[in-house]
Amino acid sequence: MRAAFFHGIGQPLAVEQAPEPLPGDGDLVLAVAACGICGSDLHAAEVPDYGLKPGTVLGHEFAGTVLRSAAPGWAVGDRAAVIPFALCADCEPAGDCRDGLVPVCPAMRGLGFSPAAPGGYAQQVRVRASQALRLPDNVSLHDGALLEPLAVAAHAVALARIGPGMRVLVIGAGPIGLGVAALARLAGADHVVVSEPVAGRRGRALTVGATAVIDPLAEDPAPVFRAADVIIECVGIPGMIGRCIELARPQGRILVVGVCMEEDRLRPRMAIRKEIALQFAFAYTRADFARVLDHLAAGRLRGTDFVTAVIGLGALPATFEALRHPSDQVKVLVDPTL
Repeated sequence: MRAAFFHGIGQPLAVEQAPEPLPGDGDLVLAVAACGICGSDLHAAEVPDYGLKPGTVLGHEFAGTVLRSAAPGWAVGDRAAVIPFALCADCEPAGDCRDGLVPVCPAMRGLGFSPAAPGGYAQQVRVRASQALRLPDNVSLHDGALLEPLAVAAHAVALARIGPGMRVLVIGAGPIGLGVAALARLAGADHVVVSEPVAGRRGRALTVGATAVIDPLAEDPAPVFRAADVIIECVGIPGMIGRCIELARPQGRILVVGVCMEEDRLRPRMAIRKEIALQFAFAYTRADFARVLDHLAAGRLRGTDFVTAVIGLGALPATFEALRHPSDQVKVLVDPTL
């Protein structure tokens, strides 16, 4: 089979031949139908602190069809999306983390970030059956690959305690920001404003359910910040948390989802004087996946609103490098069958 390998920082991914994976007890081997390119993959392949090892096959947002099964209840041809964090041996029989720490438990193993656990930038991938989520007939495999990033957004909306009547400001209209905007509206928020400098992304924000958008480079964002009950930061650039604190209303809430890969600075005194509540979010739980899958099956979320391109494995190295630079792309899917 073919897979795209990471060989070192500063080097493009390389599409090479690899052995077909074989299932151990409790495993499934999927024929990958689609795998999303995630910002975490880009970070891991350029930031030494990630410790990404040469020989890693990246990719953790994927869905596919069962090729080989060594797990009860799963047959060849079944369609599945995947939760990329594998439970430890102690928790796997229960089907979820006993301590409720998914995915921050130190015993969790993530697919696509080490040579020992290859990810979905490949024609085939091995997963634990406990990680697999059966897809309803009316949810496509390409939509199944969106479950993971949309589950990140669902987790953020849950942590932000968004409900009916609330006013929400979303910073950034990338895949996570768009998902947050859509799911905030589905959670009952009356007003969801998305701040995004790229016109194409602003248009998509309105498509997924935002009630308004602003261009922070051309408009004064301060009134929108002050009006928000909760601000959800989805860009991860230095200075943005401090900016949110500066502009938030007194006793406002800020939830940080964007992953800033550099040291950052903020003024605690400003947050203290306003009694700002600041929280950070990471990934998701199984319940977040279930919530998103229900929305997709019911048609309340549409995968086409988030996908801007579908490419084959051969185009992955060049596209991966291009995504390091700002553009109007949102979610790019890799379809190894192309």
